[in-house]
Amino acid sequence: MTEVFFKVQDVLENYKTAVYEKDVEKFLSMYASETHIYDCWGNWESTGISSWKESVQGWFNGLREDGVLLKVDFNDLVVEENSYLAFVHCAVTFAAHKEESGEKLRQMTNRVTYGLKKVNESWVIAHEHSSFPINMETGKGIFNLKLK
Repeated sequence: MTEVFFKVQDVLENYKTAVYEKDVEKFLSMYASETHIYDCWGNWESTGISSWKESVQGWFNGLREDGVLLKVDFNDLVVEENSYLAFVHCAVTFAAHKEESGEKLRQMTNRVTYGLKKVNESWVIAHEHSSFPINMETGKGIFNLKLK
């Protein structure tokens, strides 16, 4: 692990930066080696950092091929933590922009829950679960629904 995340918010800032830079190693630095991911894209589940790395590499390579910069925003953030464990839930908005012009192409919002733990004084993500609601009539995901 090259990064040390003293605060849970450091992990979230690293997430934003690593996605924008499409930096696989930086992105993976905030995950525990035995991380467990439930993702709503591609793989139903990734167990362990090597499995997750494959998914992240595919994601970032697709962004590169499409010439897209992805901006990430965390909304409705709730963080509960003690000395060794943290629980986070939020809405994460991913906005794709053309790399050359900055033009916004599309946007979607996922619901995400993170379970973090402290390893060598640094917060790491031990579990991540992303989802979005499903329209029961069409069976399709609802990418930007927000109730409130």
